[in-house]
Amino acid sequence: MKIDLTVELTKDRLDHLMARSSKKGLMSVGHFGTHFDSMGKIFPLDFTESRGVIFDVSAVEGREIDVGDIDFDRIRAEDFVLLRTGVTERHTYGSEEYFADTTALSWALIEKIVERKVRMIGVDRSGIRNGIDHPKADNYCAEHGVFVVENLVNLDKLRAEVGDRDFIVHIYPWNIRDFTGIPSRVVAEFD
Repeated sequence: MKIDLTVELTKDRLDHLMARSSKKGLMSVGHFGTHFDSMGKIFPLDFTESRGVIFDVSAVEGREIDVGDIDFDRIRAEDFVLLRTGVTERHTYGSEEYFADTTALSWALIEKIVERKVRMIGVDRSGIRNGIDHPKADNYCAEHGVFVVENLVNLDKLRAEVGDRDFIVHIYPWNIRDFTGIPSRVVAEFD
């Protein structure tokens, strides 16, 4: 069975995002819909298929998601670690509320996940950190060979289907270079 984890973009939604980005002076090319933050690094083709592990951290409120919120014994090297924060379930992708949601990963959590030598960290929100820490976190991960995938959807459905079982995550980025973000199709596959 397969579940598409890629946010659906309509022309209207994409037009809205492009207008919002240009008003705020953001680099919009590559940073829309489901994408990973490459921070100028080359995406290895071996990363297109990885073992997936998902953590449901959607109950965390009023604080950052931290080290004690996930079971690190489940994470192996070369994994695609997915964190269901619930943001895409609470807010429409691209809305002001979506980008204003303050749910974020703590620096300690990011560092500990990266120490596990995973390939990817995926979230159902606009980034693993907020504000000026967003690009800092993306750069930290990229410098350690880890890509951050943002704006995932259907993590609630995936978690309901797989629980704590292993599954495969396929990611297929556009073949573009010299961008800090690369739009991608992300699909989970499981028995």
